[in-house]
Amino acid sequence: MKTRFFAMAAMSCLGMAAVVSSCSNEKHENPFLTEYSTPYEIPPFDQITPADYMPALRAGIVQHNAEIDSIINNPDTPTFENTILAMEEAGNLINKVAIVFYALTESDSSDELVAVAEEFEPTLSQHSDSISMNPALFERVKYLYDNLDSLNLDTPRRRAVEQSYKSFTRNGALLNDADKARLMDINTQLTGLYQQFNKNLLNATNEFEIIIDDESRLAGLPQSNIDVAAEEAKKAGHEGKWLFTLHAPSRLPVLQYADDRELRREMYEGYTSLASEGKYDNGPVINKILHLRAQKAKLLGYENFGEYMTANVMAGSVKNAEDLLMQIWKPAVAKVNEEVAEMQAVVDAENGGFKIEPYDYYYYAEKVRKQKYDLDENEVRQYFAVDSVRKGIFTMANRLYGINFTEMPDAPKYNPEVKVYDVTDNDGNHVAVFMTDYFPRASKRQGAWMSEFKGAYVDEDGTDVRPIIYNVGNFSRPVGDTPALLTLDEVETMFHEFGHGLHGMLTRVALRSQAGTNVDRDFVELPSQIHEHWAMEPELLKVYAHNYKTGEVIPDALIEKLNAASTHNMGFTTTELAGAALLDLQYGKLNPAEGDSIDVKAFENEVSAKLGKPAQVQYRYRSPYFKHVFGSDGYASGYYTYLWAEVLDTDGFELFRQNGIFDPATAKSFKENVLEAGGSEDPMVLYRRFRGQDPTPAALLRNRGLAK
Repeated sequence: MKTRFFAMAAMSCLGMAAVVSSCSNEKHENPFLTEYSTPYEIPPFDQITPADYMPALRAGIVQHNAEIDSIINNPDTPTFENTILAMEEAGNLINKVAIVFYALTESDSSDELVAVAEEFEPTLSQHSDSISMNPALFERVKYLYDNLDSLNLDTPRRRAVEQSYKSFTRNGALLNDADKARLMDINTQLTGLYQQFNKNLLNATNEFEIIIDDESRLAGLPQSNIDVAAEEAKKAGHEGKWLFTLHAPSRLPVLQYADDRELRREMYEGYTSLASEGKYDNGPVINKILHLRAQKAKLLGYENFGEYMTANVMAGSVKNAEDLLMQIWKPAVAKVNEEVAEMQAVVDAENGGFKIEPYDYYYYAEKVRKQKYDLDENEVRQYFAVDSVRKGIFTMANRLYGINFTEMPDAPKYNPEVKVYDVTDNDGNHVAVFMTDYFPRASKRQGAWMSEFKGAYVDEDGTDVRPIIYNVGNFSRPVGDTPALLTLDEVETMFHEFGHGLHGMLTRVALRSQAGTNVDRDFVELPSQIHEHWAMEPELLKVYAHNYKTGEVIPDALIEKLNAASTHNMGFTTTELAGAALLDLQYGKLNPAEGDSIDVKAFENEVSAKLGKPAQVQYRYRSPYFKHVFGSDGYASGYYTYLWAEVLDTDGFELFRQNGIFDPATAKSFKENVLEAGGSEDPMVLYRRFRGQDPTPAALLRNRGLAK
């Protein structure tokens, strides 16, 4: 979810301030090298070309180096202002170009951007290392850190010094020159490997397809999904047939509804073998990543990469993360055994003659849900058109935090499907710009996320600079005259990513490095996950869940069914999530010797056996497509954070339940102590200030139906 800057390669014919369109005599001004004249400084996407990125990056590096030189050559004694704040205000041009490139390579990529990335990414990585390993710069930070108690700084500024010192040391500032050079080489190699992992994954995802020419094989599938598959087939030159892909809106309905067991198996095995063999095999890439990470951890004085990653967050160690996960794992596995027994009973009653396999789980879980709760998700989806759910998240934000969303139809967009909103408070003051991009396309990676085109901070003249935040998803597309009808999982995802968005939009701290989602990795999911709870609250459902055909408000009887079924299949969902988190932590503990080769599938099976993972449940992400862990190092040895944060969000939402889900005082406390505060204080201090107590896993287990 958090921004990671990707790299790209030059395609320009001239220097920094201008490039030549198609190498002709017509000059093209580089948009990054001038002030944006757009509303709220939204990037002018229609003016940006692939050839603009490298010249802008090079200009940014020159500028940043000059800014750093000015800091380290300052003859005055280091102060917060002339060192930490000066570093905060440096590098703006690099950030300006990198955040746009990151957004487009993830959301609206192209062959040109992929080519550019091959130069941009290592260039940016090497520059970042040169700053973080600069001994003169570190000496100024170290002086402040060593004299912290005498500086009389407020809490956010004191924390900024501590975090800066920690960042320098974790990035090699204490190493000798030879080890610094080795670390820079490792980081450059890792940057390239992450790029290769993501490229393989995108290509493998887009290459896979299932084409159906026998309509009888579509039995059980919702008509809306059949219609989308027909449209996709027509686009691909297979008119009269049906085309299914691995993108979630295509894949999941097949697994959940298709009566054709062979079709479900083909889809399931296509997904779980993604990027696992052939020209897009990520196994060798993972091996290289694991070797380099182990070397990096050793250089920096850690037992393994997992300890390096967890030392810097709330958990503090791999063991603490594992201990939490195992408290959740054991009751989840017990619940899976109950769920499998219920599904097997359905198979046997239908004289199926087979045992439940992983590719049967979604299908028979849906049958059990219908039997137990008389709940048909196809019926439910009629009340969750994408615009209705959008109304739901905006209403929630207004009632909790007093903000409003006004569409800006003429604002710059990187893709025509993007919607842009001016966010204001109830007094009409500008709060943020918010963008949404909700539907899948070949140029977009899978998943859902939040990031920013501009961060928030307070300028040196006291101006409160407001952010530009965006949400990206891969939700079910509209088809014909039927709007996009979201599944319950997609509804939850929209609320989740909007929660991240609120964290970014409502931030009110002074320092860029502490704004919005710049918090500990295992705290960042609290704002996203707590807002999921409002999605199915009857008081809000009555406002936004309307039948797209009739306008009818969702009936009380259906709300009761939704609430009754809210913990259905939670054994499965918890086990696949916790299993993936535990697998990630086991990877973090590896220290492969030079020349050792790790058989990825065998390692997964070994971890499964040690955990006693049920055979019917796969990891949420198998290693070759575990982008959180191997597509960058953002969530490496940190996938557990979703469950760590769920301990906080379920405990925190109980306070809203006690006081009223739209209670003004509770909402104000959450807004001020969590959403506005960003990373300005220790996250547990902020949480306790909001909640009034320490969290325990008890609320999580109750919320998931794993305990009474």
